[in-house]
Amino acid sequence: MSGPFVLREAFVLDEGGGFSAPQDVLVEEGRVAAVGPGLAAGEAESFDCSGLYLLPGIVDCHSHVAVSSLDPLERLRTPVTRWALEAARNARRVLECGVTTLRDPGGADAGIRDAIAAGLVPGPRLQVAVVTLCQTGGHADGYLAGAQVECSADYVAAFPGRPPYLVDGADEMRKAVRTVLRAGADWIKLCTTGGVVSPHDDGEVPELTREEIEAAVFEAGRKGKGVMAHAFGGEGLENAVRAGVRSIEHGLFLTEAQAALMAERGCALVPTLYAIREVVAWAEQGGILPEYAERKALALREKLGNAVALARAHGVRIVLGSDFIRRELHGRNLAELPLLAEAGLTVEEALLAATREGAELLGLGDRIGRIAPGYLFDAILLDREPGDLSLLAEPGAVAGVFKEGRAEPPHPRLEGLSGRRPAAGAR
Repeated sequence: MSGPFVLREAFVLDEGGGFSAPQDVLVEEGRVAAVGPGLAAGEAESFDCSGLYLLPGIVDCHSHVAVSSLDPLERLRTPVTRWALEAARNARRVLECGVTTLRDPGGADAGIRDAIAAGLVPGPRLQVAVVTLCQTGGHADGYLAGAQVECSADYVAAFPGRPPYLVDGADEMRKAVRTVLRAGADWIKLCTTGGVVSPHDDGEVPELTREEIEAAVFEAGRKGKGVMAHAFGGEGLENAVRAGVRSIEHGLFLTEAQAALMAERGCALVPTLYAIREVVAWAEQGGILPEYAERKALALREKLGNAVALARAHGVRIVLGSDFIRRELHGRNLAELPLLAEAGLTVEEALLAATREGAELLGLGDRIGRIAPGYLFDAILLDREPGDLSLLAEPGAVAGVFKEGRAEPPHPRLEGLSGRRPAAGAR
């Protein structure tokens, strides 16, 4: 482990999501040792960060780092070796844009997660769901009718040990959840409603029964794991919340009553605004999506952002999730931030949604998400004050990234830190 260092006179994100007077931050063995003005740092190497803005590393709670294309045929033709190597490249880009922790809701497996944790490839700290569980004919069922081939809707390359994804009945759910957990999953991902790009369902039509969802929550809970639910609205969303899922992914059709229920049950919202807006834009352009998907996407236009405002009003935890599934987007994850603000969060709330609140959802709130003594030094450096969050959507907006005290990549003022090794990881 390299020696300690101190970043001098940076503006540091505080507990309210704002920036007060410049502070020094002392880092030892990959953790924050002290924060305050004029720190006595002994033999620690000092770096001038005056005029720079220091934030905790971004926590993306929903992005498919191992999915690189929307084209099912391309995915089906891709050998698992190339799939894994491209996932590694995606992970590096995501880390370099400032995301130091990412929850992958389907695609990346425990091997990719553990390779990053072991330092074999650079990338964010991962929590993985491995596969998305759904009913036969549900949102994650990618059955190829012409070839009569069973396939998950992510069309990720098959590999030994990849668990099943189709579930019908509570007993099958118990077995499936146990199998996914055996495969190393940190989360269980369910589809409790339909969606947009799937051909045989709609976003307000419920999928999986209450009994099936409860079985998943029970089995996951026995192993200390959480359940996340793809749900647009209606009965399927309410079933998921009442069954005890920890987060609703998307939630476009959220109602006042459902938002109140989520707040009561401590269930978070991951609105994934960028991905949904992109699908709507494709539908407006025409010729990109199948007709059935265009129809469903256009019906979402009046709903964009409504769920965020409702959730905020009821005190629901809102966290950042980019939901990227294209190689061109991995590494642009922070473009979700200005959309959170546009949907009704203050700048301060959006920054906390992308840091502290995401860490809390992932069970890492005592280790990451803050620049505070005892926390792992996951952080990003900005050259400009992020009062206008649109700057974070610009390529290169993040000028430096730290993961567990290691600068990767370093800010130009901190080139000497590029070779530092990280401390033991948090998962």
